[in-house]
Amino acid sequence: MTAAHRASRREFLRHCFTGAAALSATSALAASAQQATPGAKSRVVVAHDPQLRGAGSTVDGSRIQALLDRAVQALFDGDRSGDTPLGAWRRLIRPGERVGLKVNTLGGRGIASNLELVLAICERLQQAGIKPGDIVVWDRESAEMEHAGFKLSMGGERVQCFGTDRAGYEEDLASYGSVGSRLSKILTRHTNVLINVPVLKDHDGAGVTMALKNMYGVIHNPNKYHPNGCDPYIADLNMLPEIRSSMRLTICDATTAMYDGGPGFKPELSWKCNSLLISQDPVALDRTGWQMIERKRAEMGLKTLEAEQRPPRYIMTAADREHRLGNSDLSRIETVVL
Repeated sequence: MTAAHRASRREFLRHCFTGAAALSATSALAASAQQATPGAKSRVVVAHDPQLRGAGSTVDGSRIQALLDRAVQALFDGDRSGDTPLGAWRRLIRPGERVGLKVNTLGGRGIASNLELVLAICERLQQAGIKPGDIVVWDRESAEMEHAGFKLSMGGERVQCFGTDRAGYEEDLASYGSVGSRLSKILTRHTNVLINVPVLKDHDGAGVTMALKNMYGVIHNPNKYHPNGCDPYIADLNMLPEIRSSMRLTICDATTAMYDGGPGFKPELSWKCNSLLISQDPVALDRTGWQMIERKRAEMGLKTLEAEQRPPRYIMTAADREHRLGNSDLSRIETVVL
């Protein structure tokens, strides 16, 4: 593919779901193997680029693409098909699959899933054989997505971008343990592969919010599940077969992150982390992100989340014998820092 062709397609993608304001400013079995193998270590890649924003304040599209490529390739380090970034993507998805990118836009433009990151993911998905019309960028509310800079798009052959308010929820409840919720039809009918694109941030009730809690944006009644630091609700929600069977990868956006005052955006309590966290194990990713937030809190002279009586206990619950959603034990997490 020529440089001109790549640039042209990138502009096409941007036109599909990026608002004018934003412009200014392979198999499922392989994907679930980390969580399914008893005793196996979970790999979490933390990729960092101090020059991600160049001399400006916005993320550079070419640098975020390169950072994503390095991280995905490192996730499959040692696998023959992971010798190139595109080889790694072909391990994750197959042509003909319908891929949903569950973004996080609740916190507003300042702390939403980064538009350039979403563009980069969509670019690689298409190169790996996914048709543009089989990619859906989505969240709960279309208005929140627009506020974060996404341009809505439904129908046609281009990348789709809309909220569950446009697609609706299933009539029947999906239930596990303490949770009974109606699931987004985007999850159940429009897609069959889920790529989770949360944001690294503090949460005033749950302690932190990343991969596991981003699934609150999949159900009709998330407000019901905030007592007791969201424990065991987050873990129980992620046990629903519709979520667990389709979850293929988490790409956590830590380009801008929050160490306190979340989940809404408070610029004075955020920092330009210029990083991505990538894993197939959402529990291990959340455990790693929790450490990063604690380190930043210590740097800023703040108490630990435990001392503030809001540790993210749901992460440990998600790893317990009942749930087995991944590894929370640091000795069973292999962290690859790039």
